[in-house]
Parts: sequence; C-alpha cells; structure tokens
Amino acid sequence: MDQTTIPIDEAGITPSASEANLRDLQPVPEGTIVVGHDGSAESDGALTVALDLAHRLAAPLVIVRCWTIDDKLAVFRNADGTILSFTEVTGIVRARLTAELAERVAEHPELVVHYRSALAQPGELLESLSADALMLVVGSRGRGKITGFMLGSVSNHCVHHAPCPVLVVPPRDRRHLPHHDL
Repeated sequence: MDQTTIPIDEAGITPSASEANLRDLQPVPEGTIVVGHDGSAESDGALTVALDLAHRLAAPLVIVRCWTIDDKLAVFRNADGTILSFTEVTGIVRARLTAELAERVAEHPELVVHYRSALAQPGELLESLSADALMLVVGSRGRGKITGFMLGSVSNHCVHHAPCPVLVVPPRDRRHLPHHDL
C-alpha cells in the first residue's frame, strides 16, 4: 500500500490539515446536496443520483467519507510502524476519496463539488453536516456488518434524524422492481 507523506509542524499537525479537518465538521452551506460515500456499490449508486440532482438543480455537492479507528487505524502507519495522527489520517482519507472519484466528478464540470472526511460515526456526521442542506443522499446500505436489512444503520439514522429531506437510493438491482405495499 502506498504511503502518503504529509509535512507536519512541531506540534505534529499541519495548519492547513487542521483547518481542513475543522471545516469538514461544519454544516454545509444552505442549498447544498450532501452525499455519503464509503466506497461501496450502494454509495456509488447514491453518488450517481446526487451528481444528477446537483446538475439538474444547479446545486453545489459535498461528498462525505467517514473513517473510524477500527476500520482505518491499522492501515495508516508510518514506515517505522508508528501510527499517524488523526489529522493526518483524515487528510489521507479525503485525498483518497478525491482521487477515487475524480473521473466521475470530472464528467460534471459545471458542478461545484467539495470533499469532506472525518473521524466520526457516518450517520451522526451526515446528520450534522446536512443542517442547512437542500438534501442528503445515501445508499440503502454500505459496508456495515448487518446486510439483511433494506436500510443499513447509516441510512436508517439519516432517515430518522437528518434535518433535511433524505433520499435513500436502493441497490441498482432493486431500483426498478414494482412497489408492493406491505
């Protein structure tokens, strides 16, 4: 795995990385569409829908990726085995998200797109970021361990707690199935 080197100051963090991390925790500007992206096929579907909505509504788009200690900490080590700071890991997650989605976002040059990352629980972060959002878009489930439910824990949290409208994008193979009332 490639290592990303981030210059650090005497305190162990870069001022720009620190500022970016604080900005990433602030609610998005009013009228913005927020989409959660964890790298799963479901989040790719949500991104496709969010890109289309942002284009149609001429709205800025914010793509969000969270990380937690249990899913990323072992991956982000220096060559000598020491663990990178949370600020460094957050910067690496943001840089990887940006690089991973660059081609897809480039297909929409008319859009204003921002990337955010944070050490946070995804549902809680998406809820707080979307305080003034036009809409929050999420996949029906991502990389969570409970896969038998239609809504994953993140999408379920967002539907019940987000302060803006939430669009839950079902998996591609379920998008065109006839709707049946329960």
